Amino acid sequence: MSDGRTGPSSPSSVQESDTAMTTVGFIGLGSMGMPMACNLLARGFALRGFDVRRESVAALEARGGRGVDSAAAAADGADALVLMVVNAAQAESVLFAQGALDRLPDGATVILMATCPPDAVAALAARVEAAGRRFVDAPVSGGTVGAVAGTLSIMAAAPAAVVERVRPVLAAMGDKVFHVGEAPGQGATVKTVNQLLCGVHIAVVAEAFSLAAKAGVDLAVLLEIMSGSAASSWMLKDRGPRMLEAEPGITSAVDIFVKDLGIVLEAGRGAKAALPLAAVAHQMFLSASGRGEGTMDDSQVIRSYHLLNGVAPG
Repeated sequence: MSDGRTGPSSPSSVQESDTAMTTVGFIGLGSMGMPMACNLLARGFALRGFDVRRESVAALEARGGRGVDSAAAAADGADALVLMVVNAAQAESVLFAQGALDRLPDGATVILMATCPPDAVAALAARVEAAGRRFVDAPVSGGTVGAVAGTLSIMAAAPAAVVERVRPVLAAMGDKVFHVGEAPGQGATVKTVNQLLCGVHIAVVAEAFSLAAKAGVDLAVLLEIMSGSAASSWMLKDRGPRMLEAEPGITSAVDIFVKDLGIVLEAGRGAKAALPLAAVAHQMFLSASGRGEGTMDDSQVIRSYHLLNGVAPG
């Protein structure tokens, strides 16, 4: 793996780095996609955005972007088309069924930034490249906070020349851009490993807290102790306080880890790699989702453990 990390670029990076890379189509204006699109606008890119929710398109227009009424219109004449959609099926639909790829100029670049299975990404890339366009597999980490701040970690996989061509676009959205491989699917693999670690970390914090709660330990005291001990982790410090709240604000939903840990397990099957911890964590998130809690903050996977152990939540 090569480390092609870069720091933040200057506002003039569009002109300095690639004068041809000025127009960006953006599809998927959700909780992460909207701030990512706004950061592109702030760096001087001409941006056309589309989302199935008309209110999201209107919000982009209020921020100075150009809203359009279809995926194909977002791609029309763009130098790069960013896809921040839910999954690989949506990416396929946008590109092929909804006609975005046909409207993208020859030689333009599709940048897939959603979390998708590596095999699905590789298959999409092959179809895009066969149609005479470039493809960059570039999933992100950093959540909504990173999307707003422009501090996402971006794991880009494509031939080096292709990554360099779109680097100004990527650097507008994330301050850590890594070239992780030459082949699309390798970025998705790195993101899959990231999500395995994140999902298991959240679940194991919930398990530890549930044990303490069952024994009658004050979880606020436990959190303070654990946060300063060798057992600490970024996830414990971030999700732990929210596990102590009955209705915390949502930064990442339970259903995101139902999807992402499902991708992890799919990748494990494909590689014939046993992933027992990921499988158990997936079941705990799935249990929460099955109870109708899929849209709650992912910290609330702790409710699954409380139910198993007969501990009252809160």
